[in-house]
Amino acid sequence: MAEDVKTKIKNYKTALFDSLFPNQNQTRSCSQNYLDFHRCQKAMTANGGDVSVRKRYQHMYKPLCPKSWDDHWAESTFSGKI
Repeated sequence: MAEDVKTKIKNYKTALFDSLFPNQNQTRSCSQNYLDFHRCQKAMTANGGDVSVRKRYQHMYKPLCPKSWDDHWAESTFSGKI
């Protein structure tokens, strides 16, 4: 059990520093990166481009945003505009 916790801590990744949002409150960073991720995914899928470009946005929003946002997105009830 203790080894499982140690491996989780070792593999834990958080969002990188973003100079656009230097303050401690990361709410705007979360929402901006979440929307940018989905905009990028939509554009790359429509144009037949490489969807791996969106990985940076995903890496930035995953640790900061609530997990329920993905559920709202899947149900098309998310309030953000793309």
